[in-house]
Amino acid sequence: MTLTHTRPPTDEGVDDVDRPDPSPEASPKAAKEPSVPQASFADPASRKRSPLMRVVAVLVLVFTAWHLFASFLWIAPVTPLRELVPGNMLSSYMIPMFGQSWSVFAPAPINGDFSLKVRAQVEQNGELVETDWVDAAQIEVHAMHTHNLFPPRASTAGLQQASALKNAWDDLAGDQQALVAEDFVQDDTAGERLSYLLTEDDPNFVGSTYYTIEHRTAAYATQVARAVWGDGVKEIQFQASRQNVIPFEQRHDPDAVRPPVQIVQTGWRVPVVLHGQSDVRFAEVFTPMYNSYEETSK
Repeated sequence: MTLTHTRPPTDEGVDDVDRPDPSPEASPKAAKEPSVPQASFADPASRKRSPLMRVVAVLVLVFTAWHLFASFLWIAPVTPLRELVPGNMLSSYMIPMFGQSWSVFAPAPINGDFSLKVRAQVEQNGELVETDWVDAAQIEVHAMHTHNLFPPRASTAGLQQASALKNAWDDLAGDQQALVAEDFVQDDTAGERLSYLLTEDDPNFVGSTYYTIEHRTAAYATQVARAVWGDGVKEIQFQASRQNVIPFEQRHDPDAVRPPVQIVQTGWRVPVVLHGQSDVRFAEVFTPMYNSYEETSK
């Protein structure tokens, strides 16, 4: 037997022709693959936000905190805590864009129809002429909400005012309800007198809450009246009402009838114009809706 000892090949023992070139330049794969840059981590000091971004972040944080606080005050029962927000700032912020309530949930979901009617005393030939009632809420719903998959928020402005006024009126005491049924049209300070009388003895703040809502309703009614009857409007009157649907337990009764209409009795008021309110722009939207509703109702 012959033993042959084979020495493993060494670099010197391999022909240069057969040896693959290990250099990256000679590898087709290496030539095709792009080089990946190494991730670099900048110094945290070099990544500080600009002063503008800091200001924007602070403003967003402050606004978010205010919105949450305002929503809490609006949804929660009326308490002296609301006095932290001066004047009508809270209601002006929440209505109409952020208004909300728990009335869509059981055990007492929305189960009635609201209405907000407006009429006016209009000066004609030196005399005051009383107009007929106009259902502003129904006009808005008919024009912007019916058969509309994406109705605008403004389509329920009248309904929201009617609901807010009715709920606030229900909280008033009997003598307060009798007070708001009187006329306050003597002069431009008549509204202030009504506010004083409602809040003179008002430990639960129901009078001040009602007056805030009525004042806003009067401003809305003023715009409706001027859009329908022009600049000759001297006095306004509005009537919020609610009519419940047939009770659930009577839904199969063919003789069942809807409960009677619940009406908020308010007297005549002087026109009210709030800051930023534009009768011209309101009329541009409401007057065509009113004319269309009148034509359809004939």
